[in-house]
Amino acid sequence: MRSIQLLLLIILLSLNAASLHAQSNNATLIGKVTDGNGKPLELANISLKNSSIGTVSNRDGVYLLRIPAKKIVIIVYSMVGYQSGEKSIKASEEQKLELNVSLKQIDQEIEEVQVTQNRRTKTNMNRIDAKYMTNMTDAGTGGVEALIKTLPGVSTNNELSSQYSVRGGNFDENLVYVNDIEVYRPLLTRSGQQEGMSSINSDMVSSIEFSAGGFDAKYGDKMASVLDIKYRKPTEFAASVSASFLGGSLQVEDLSKNGKFSHITGVRYKTNRYLLGSLDEKGEYNPNFIDFQTYLTYKFNKSFDVSFLGNLAKNQYNFMPQSRETSFGTISQQYGAKIYFEGQEADQFVTTTGALVANYHPSEKLNLKIIASAFQSKEAETYDIDGSYYLNELEQNTQTGAADSALNIGVGEFLNHARNYLDVSVYSLEHKGAYNSEHHLLNWGIKAQIEKIDDRMNEWVLRDSTGYAIPYHSDKLELYSSTNMKYNMNSTRATAFIQDTYQIPIGKGSLYATAGIRSQYWSYSKEFLLSPRATLRYYPEWNSNFVFHLSGGIYDQPAFYKELKDRNGIIYPDTKAQRSAQVVLGTDYIFRAWDRPFKFTSEMYYKFMSNITPYQIDNVRIRYLPNQKAKGYATGLDMKVNGEFVSGVESWASLSVMKTEEDIIGDFYYKYYNQAGELIIPGVTADQVRASSQIQHPGYIPRPTDQRFNFSVFFQDYFPGNPTWKMHLTAFYGSRLPTGPSNSQRYMDTFRIPPYRRIDLGFSKVLINQDHKKYRYKALDSIRDMWLSMEVFNLLGINNTISYLWVANNSGDMFGVPNYLTKRKLNLKLTVKF
Repeated sequence: MRSIQLLLLIILLSLNAASLHAQSNNATLIGKVTDGNGKPLELANISLKNSSIGTVSNRDGVYLLRIPAKKIVIIVYSMVGYQSGEKSIKASEEQKLELNVSLKQIDQEIEEVQVTQNRRTKTNMNRIDAKYMTNMTDAGTGGVEALIKTLPGVSTNNELSSQYSVRGGNFDENLVYVNDIEVYRPLLTRSGQQEGMSSINSDMVSSIEFSAGGFDAKYGDKMASVLDIKYRKPTEFAASVSASFLGGSLQVEDLSKNGKFSHITGVRYKTNRYLLGSLDEKGEYNPNFIDFQTYLTYKFNKSFDVSFLGNLAKNQYNFMPQSRETSFGTISQQYGAKIYFEGQEADQFVTTTGALVANYHPSEKLNLKIIASAFQSKEAETYDIDGSYYLNELEQNTQTGAADSALNIGVGEFLNHARNYLDVSVYSLEHKGAYNSEHHLLNWGIKAQIEKIDDRMNEWVLRDSTGYAIPYHSDKLELYSSTNMKYNMNSTRATAFIQDTYQIPIGKGSLYATAGIRSQYWSYSKEFLLSPRATLRYYPEWNSNFVFHLSGGIYDQPAFYKELKDRNGIIYPDTKAQRSAQVVLGTDYIFRAWDRPFKFTSEMYYKFMSNITPYQIDNVRIRYLPNQKAKGYATGLDMKVNGEFVSGVESWASLSVMKTEEDIIGDFYYKYYNQAGELIIPGVTADQVRASSQIQHPGYIPRPTDQRFNFSVFFQDYFPGNPTWKMHLTAFYGSRLPTGPSNSQRYMDTFRIPPYRRIDLGFSKVLINQDHKKYRYKALDSIRDMWLSMEVFNLLGINNTISYLWVANNSGDMFGVPNYLTKRKLNLKLTVKF
């Protein structure tokens, strides 16, 4: 409770600092941005050159920006489809200046099925400025995902993982695209520390679009969200390099002299050994993650170009555990667990992606594209770990204040063994097209995909408690769990979609309607699916500060491979696609406070899910139960307010309230059986159990992602009159998630993990920018920007729980020993751009 109060205090102090900035020694710049015909331009970018300080124009083209006083600053005006402009200004303290600009429209070719942006958004995809990644304090695996986790509807409880949950969906229900190529993740990862880096290189990103639900038919068949990433095409030579305690990166981009060939290439290295040293489980951590990505484009003429996207990632995680000591429990009853380990874990995940794209646009209205892509993943998970544990009751020492061991209540041992190997190959050939007329935007696509799976799994767990194995048999030794299987699967998928976006004039207001349908056929399940989807966006005549939108449809999610395999390695080939019927109603409202622009967005949603496959989550590992089927729902409200809490820099706060439950069909049969499939009621047959009138059906139970309340903040600040000194803060609060003992039945997962609470704080100082004078050393003259950052991870030092290690006491009772996440750590990072 004290942590929550401290979190609120920090947020209030930050907002109070924002109001103080309104009275600082800055100046105020106002004006209007128009096109060549004098029409106002909405969402034009107005920013300080070489700085994150900036704003956007409203629907009337009007903007307001606070700028440093008593120095020359360069204001940059830009917008997609228009030539950028720059203006130099020097203002005195608290001076109010007016500067109106007109941007000239340019003839922009249709590229990558992207049509010249209209000043009004016609879809429910939210565009996020990639510049915020520069200031994002991130202890995890990627700047893009760290940004996404602060948005409404998105929840996270693991800073070591790039994965996230959206509106009650699990990690596997999120779509991720990079330049129209669907991104696949390794399937065997169990914990966040094994993941390595995100598959998205944030140094190469030009645009980010995200939808938390109700997305269009042109996006694929998943039930939760879609993240659409575009890598940029260079216009000149540039490079960047960064280094920190967590690793480093190098990025180079260039455009040939004749303007035909361009490339952007990035190399990243990461080792999170420094962070993992703060975990309760002590030992020799040796994680090494390396990633190489490149995006090449050759332009034959104005109408035809070919591009190649390549990615090679090698993640190695080696760990030799030694010991662990964890205290847990309540104020009235405290426990301590000591574990001594022998053995080691060695995991390796190697993924490669290659995609060749031919893009043909014979006219400004028509774009045709062919995409050939290949993805391969070779995964190996091997470990032999022997652990001896001592479970004690603790009591508080009144003299030292520390907790001392009062009584030993359990002694035991466990042995975990695995030799798991998985090879995945996915090959696809796809055509996409777009036709843009005066009132319509038609998109279509067709895709054929081949999938090859080779799975070899040998995994078992032996648990011993005070001299007997669990589960106990007087005449034999039985493993707690065991899996030994080999499986090969070859299958093909065919998908297609068509959708149209058209404008319906309503007085001076506008209504944009998008309607489409997509289909899929998978040879393995022999299932044909149709998914209609639609979106309406209304810009009312009576108030230009409002936008209303309504979207929904059918979202089918056929199994990939994980959904077919249960926790014992048994494959269920009859598993059919999960289905979600969604409706989303939302509004955007633009307003002014402290004489600065703000935007409030809200969305209400309801998702009814049928034929869903229940699952359980352990850290980031999802274990499906395909032998069971369920129906369920998710409903909630997402809200976000963003704007210039501090003049010139944008911040936001997100609040989500959500509930998701499922009803497993026929689960009253399972609760009368043990793990061996034997009835636990002596002398009663299975038919008698089914016929008994005393059987109680569990009904709706919380889904593993049932996080009722989620709050996040991204806040930026800078020193008055000196924007080279910056502060950035991210804060998260996520309410308790349900869990249960390992290998338990789903209806037993009613115990809740403590809430996730975390604050990350960063400070940065710009050392060199383009406005610097010539330096004594010529090598420094080639530097465009250089800044030094200090980050404080987990500022409050809270022990957040990600999962539990279940052990037994002398009476056979199970205790969940919490697996805590990282503690407070400092990180220094140097970034240089050329």
